[in-house]
Amino acid sequence: IRKVEETISKLYSENEMRCPVHLSIGQEAVATGVCANLSRNDEIISTHRSHAHYIAKGGNLNSMIAEIYGKSTGCAKGIGGSMHLQDLKKGINGAVPIVGSTIPIGVGIAYYNKLKKNKKTVTIFFGEGATEEGVFHESLNFAGIHNLANLFICENNLYSVYTSIDKRHSKKRSLRKIAEANDILYFSEDGNDVNKVFNLIKKVLKIIKRKSKPVLVEFKTYRWLEHCGPNWDDELNYRPKGELKKWMTRCPLKKIKSLIKKEKALYLQSKIDQEVEKAFSHAKKSKFPDKKILNNFYF
Repeated sequence: IRKVEETISKLYSENEMRCPVHLSIGQEAVATGVCANLSRNDEIISTHRSHAHYIAKGGNLNSMIAEIYGKSTGCAKGIGGSMHLQDLKKGINGAVPIVGSTIPIGVGIAYYNKLKKNKKTVTIFFGEGATEEGVFHESLNFAGIHNLANLFICENNLYSVYTSIDKRHSKKRSLRKIAEANDILYFSEDGNDVNKVFNLIKKVLKIIKRKSKPVLVEFKTYRWLEHCGPNWDDELNYRPKGELKKWMTRCPLKKIKSLIKKEKALYLQSKIDQEVEKAFSHAKKSKFPDKKILNNFYF
């Protein structure tokens, strides 16, 4: 995930990727730790910041990069872009840019699965900003009442664009209390430690499957780059001085690398570099979609 997004950041100035990109650099441990516990049949639904979820769930990398380049070989045929990634074969139902909108969609999918007696877990990723939307509360209520197999994952990176959480939430506000008021279990964990993420989700999924009850998990994490775009933006001073640097010392990749033997790490890095280079090369060589594709849509 880190290599893919660093490459997007590096090449974006070439002006060949013309869709907005919301990067997850600094937040990769959440998507990785969660999706490592999911089976191929389990489903996920993502947000505008969708790259990490797509890759962690096993989405086709060539199709993802081609989509960002707007090419016909993309996972949405080049007409969706970065915020509309999907790979139905891998249980990636899609990504939607409207904040909070994926929550009721994911609940709807879980309700469908219950009616059809499909033994699938539906994981819904969203940021803390989405918890401010009315539909978040409505969805928790519905999932709680109907005992749906939903795993709600809140990636709390402390900011909504330029506004910190302390300027948006009452000090008395508690996500735990909101969840429990809807008969939903709540857990929280360090979102920058992939082992802690993995172990917690492993336990949580057992609860969901055994009790057929939804669960909400909040992970504290931090994005390094700007909200939307490939650049650093700490010079804008909307974050306290030194905050970014402090979070960078807690880099999730650095933490997991320290547990891997040097030879193994070098081998993995080489393999990843080749895969990423191949995906970008494939995207650049692919053709743009024919405008006739627009005739296949009904408005």
